[in-house]
Amino acid sequence: MKATLLVVILALLLLAGCAPGPNELVRTSTGAAPGFWLGLWHGIIAPITFVISLFNGKVQMYEVHNNGNWYNLGFLLGMSIILGGGGASTRRSRRDR
Repeated sequence: MKATLLVVILALLLLAGCAPGPNELVRTSTGAAPGFWLGLWHGIIAPITFVISLFNGKVQMYEVHNNGNWYNLGFLLGMSIILGGGGASTRRSRRDR
């Protein structure tokens, strides 16, 4: 029982350490901040960008100079498009029954 409680507490601490903080660089760049459409594109190319960022420190997956929630929504949708989302797995499980 104590071991289970310890594992749960450690898991919660690990998850809390991964929680995002505020983006202090929002709207700090000159010119128009990237919005929904650029976020969508960045989400679509994110797997490729991630691999490149492992070898090149100047390449980032995510544009921190964004306009906020619209960019985040576009990025999330782009990642869902390229990674398949959850609909494909639901469709397969129904077919197997």
